[in-house]
Amino acid sequence: MTAVESRPTGGGTAHARRAEGELDPSPVHRPLGARIKGFVALTKPRIIELLLITTIPVMFLAEQGVPDLWLVLATCVGGYLSAGGANALNMYIDRDIDALMHRTEQRPLVTGVVSPREGLVFGLTLAVVSTVWFGVLVNWLSAALSLAALLFYVVVYTMLLKRRTSQNIVWGGIAGCMPVLIGWSSVTNEVSWAAVVLFLVIFFWTPPHYWPLSMKVRDDYARVGVPMLPVVAGNRTVARQIVVYSWVMVAVSLTLWPLGYVGWFYPLVAVVAGGWWLWEAHALQARAKAGITGAKLKEMRLFHWSITYVSLLFVAVAVDPFLR
Repeated sequence: MTAVESRPTGGGTAHARRAEGELDPSPVHRPLGARIKGFVALTKPRIIELLLITTIPVMFLAEQGVPDLWLVLATCVGGYLSAGGANALNMYIDRDIDALMHRTEQRPLVTGVVSPREGLVFGLTLAVVSTVWFGVLVNWLSAALSLAALLFYVVVYTMLLKRRTSQNIVWGGIAGCMPVLIGWSSVTNEVSWAAVVLFLVIFFWTPPHYWPLSMKVRDDYARVGVPMLPVVAGNRTVARQIVVYSWVMVAVSLTLWPLGYVGWFYPLVAVVAGGWWLWEAHALQARAKAGITGAKLKEMRLFHWSITYVSLLFVAVAVDPFLR
């Protein structure tokens, strides 16, 4: 593991000190528009989009048709608030290493658009509001699952696992699986085997989704001493792990059919999309075995396909009830 450097590459000592709140500009010198954008950025909207892609289709499957649209809206808003609070608290805790990494050096707590104290209060407020929101407008089971996801991401992943183990993203990814359970419970006020299967799909999807990106930016993680798997293992090892998780993910995705929760459409999409995923995973492994590095490794092909894959799979989850 590489030790954290004393000076960031993206902005010098002042840049690092700003991450600690020492050089935060006063509110007078922070334009309102920029501050609003900064608070929105704290919620990581692009990541939340992916969470909603898994939440809404599961509600259609749980309802076996179109769920109450007000319930969908309430669940989505609550999910955004909860995940946004978790992401804001993640940025507050990680602001020291964010200042040293190229991919995160423009985050609002690093640039000073939002102060650390404001980020902390914002994250805690969203955590409380989202829990109450779910409890009052959806149900208290969904509220408990939402709070559990937030605490797992902030405490278990960010504070305990991220800087200590190369398995950080494996177990930390559990937080990203929770929207599946929340979507199901919001409709049924319980958790079924169908929700558990889809939870496991996302669990086994997360490592082979994120490790290709980690391969691309391994120098950033190495600089700050975060032991992502590509930092502590070679490309061959990482690619082999990606293939293993990919096969398990595809196999788990197909169990939804024999359990009787879906008809013919979902397994068809799962087989085609999963087959393409496995092709890309094995192709990455072949390039890694051949010793190919740099741009020719094309690790981001799998990363981008992974987003398409999960989108297609969960669209099939939503569409399937209408074709049975």
